[in-house]
Amino acid sequence: MSAHSAQPLIALDAVVVDTETTGLDPAKARIVQIGAVTLSQGRLVREDRFEFLVDPGVPIPATATAIHGIGDADVAGAAAFAEAFEAFELFRRGRPLIGHTIGYDLALFRGECQRAGRVYEPPPSLCTRLLGELCFPSLAGYSLEILASRLGVTLDDGGRHDAVGDAESAGTIFVGLLPVLKDKGVRTVGEAHAACRLLTGALDGFARAGWVEPQGLVPRTVEEAALARIDPYPFRHRVGDVMGRPPLVAPPGTTVAEAARIMMDRRVSSVFVAGSDMPFAAEAGILTERDVMRAVTSGGAAALERPVADFASRPLESVAATDFVYRAIGRMDRLKVRHLAVTDEGGRIVGALSARDLLRMRASDALMLGDAIAASRGAPALAAAFARMPEVARRLIQEEVAATAIAAVVSHEIGALTASAAREAEAMMLAEGAGPPPVAYAVLVLGSVGRGESLLAADQDNAVVTAVPDDPEAADRWFARFGVHLSDVLDAAGVVYCKGGVMARNPGFRGSIDDWRARIAGWIAKTRPEDLLAVDIVFDFRAVHGDMALAAMLFDEAYEAAHQAPMLAKLLAEQIGAHRPPLTLFGGFKLSEGRIDLKIGGLFPVVAAARCLALRHDIRLRSTRERLEALRDKKIGAAEDLTRWMEAHGVLVDAILRQQVADLGAGRPPGNRVDPAILDRAGQARLKAAIHALGHVGDTVKDLLFSA
Repeated sequence: MSAHSAQPLIALDAVVVDTETTGLDPAKARIVQIGAVTLSQGRLVREDRFEFLVDPGVPIPATATAIHGIGDADVAGAAAFAEAFEAFELFRRGRPLIGHTIGYDLALFRGECQRAGRVYEPPPSLCTRLLGELCFPSLAGYSLEILASRLGVTLDDGGRHDAVGDAESAGTIFVGLLPVLKDKGVRTVGEAHAACRLLTGALDGFARAGWVEPQGLVPRTVEEAALARIDPYPFRHRVGDVMGRPPLVAPPGTTVAEAARIMMDRRVSSVFVAGSDMPFAAEAGILTERDVMRAVTSGGAAALERPVADFASRPLESVAATDFVYRAIGRMDRLKVRHLAVTDEGGRIVGALSARDLLRMRASDALMLGDAIAASRGAPALAAAFARMPEVARRLIQEEVAATAIAAVVSHEIGALTASAAREAEAMMLAEGAGPPPVAYAVLVLGSVGRGESLLAADQDNAVVTAVPDDPEAADRWFARFGVHLSDVLDAAGVVYCKGGVMARNPGFRGSIDDWRARIAGWIAKTRPEDLLAVDIVFDFRAVHGDMALAAMLFDEAYEAAHQAPMLAKLLAEQIGAHRPPLTLFGGFKLSEGRIDLKIGGLFPVVAAARCLALRHDIRLRSTRERLEALRDKKIGAAEDLTRWMEAHGVLVDAILRQQVADLGAGRPPGNRVDPAILDRAGQARLKAAIHALGHVGDTVKDLLFSA
């Protein structure tokens, strides 16, 4: 899969190009002008432009001059095509091209390169004429003017029939088409190319005219693929696995000399400066070996007797113990620091991390993700950061990292994306004059993201819990608008709206902790399994932004209430009992349009069973594997059965992930439907065995509800 096929269109960095020529036949016409402007994250950067006159080496016909206004005198002394194209390629810097009927311009570039004896490599490109037909298939035509009228945008007529002016117009059309394409499910470069390839009538016309068909990125060579190996360690391990502990904390009045002695005795290169043994990172500073050296250099020996508070650096940069190591590497690289505090969910320092701890890892690999999502601002930037995930997943598959471990990375990034979207939503509320949050709150991710099991086809499952407000109606108005902004940012960034409405923008998924207590009590009082559809995913929630203590309180109360309600577990078990494995009488796959839905047909029973039994037996863990391991440790159920379920879960997740990576590479939206043909014969056998192993989960769950 090309690293760019999953690139969101709204985050695309590209060059919009146009040419003026001596005629309309690409086999004979010569270029007299190249014009281009930059497109950056869905915005046309008009000031970043390229304009170059070209001596075509032949007389310019008067009919052509009448169109673009460029005559022989204008190009006298101008550079030949080879020099002009070299300058254009420097301006392009490998970025994709966008143009209106760009196949004509590409054909001209190819012909001119051949005449100049230059090797021509077709660049990745998108055609606004084809994209316009995708958006509006019934228009009478697809000229720039017709598309502008349909989109309700204004073109700069003063620049028409000038290469730069036409490039700006094409860029304006492209930006205008983006929301229409999004509504039609075309969000990425790969999806745009796949959709355009279906416009066979238009493409046949391009071919007859001698134009070059726009194309995606050229697949990487074997050599490039070999160089693209990724070190899996930073993606397998959490910061808490590698941090130094306990953290070394010095009171602010400690002398520099004493701090230096402590660092030498402990063989560490830094000490946190704070007034308590386990301070909050936001309240602390840090003194490093380099700070000591600078203090002595500037203040002499007397500096050693001064308090460390005089030389400590602030703010103290930190990373969560639950973050993956790649995020710490990325944060150090972005901030150009060599030390990070490690915090728990409440923000208290629980460890330290230095560049020395990370020397064994290839930082360049980890920077593929780094902490780009946490550092990004605005939906296009968030979309660009999140778009790195499919390529990381592909490489980790190559390194034989377990699919469940990759899912944990994906889920972690979606959680970070949701937190960033929440910060964006808060900023939007301030910009609208709504003020700050009226009460403390936490943003929750639910379902597969909360469990750490999401893959590349995630949609939104989020909620908001708040402290009890003094004015409930005013608070709900604020959080209703906040929820809309949150969902809109996430959707634009690539985590699409939940079709089932499980989003904080909807009243049923936001409210005070008292509201949530009442909801949970209501669910427990239900008497039919169908009343609990989409409710059980709430019990997988994880807080990603805001008041973590508030969320932790709700989590504990929800589990306690569910544990004390055996009828709830029985109803959840009945849902599982209705599952039928998608296998034929003779053990083959039951396919629909060549695929099998492994979420409904495979993952549902094992995920639901682990959740149901965790609630019943008060196992306050989230992931399916952790829940099953805890059940096995408590000897609730046969160890062989639970181990078989865990193995089956891993096989199912692996098959879905491989299909999603393949679909994204082909420009198809990822989903949970898998073509068994993507697996070899042994893989298909493992998949059948996994589905079969989960065929009787429902009966087993009922037997285990009241096990001691």
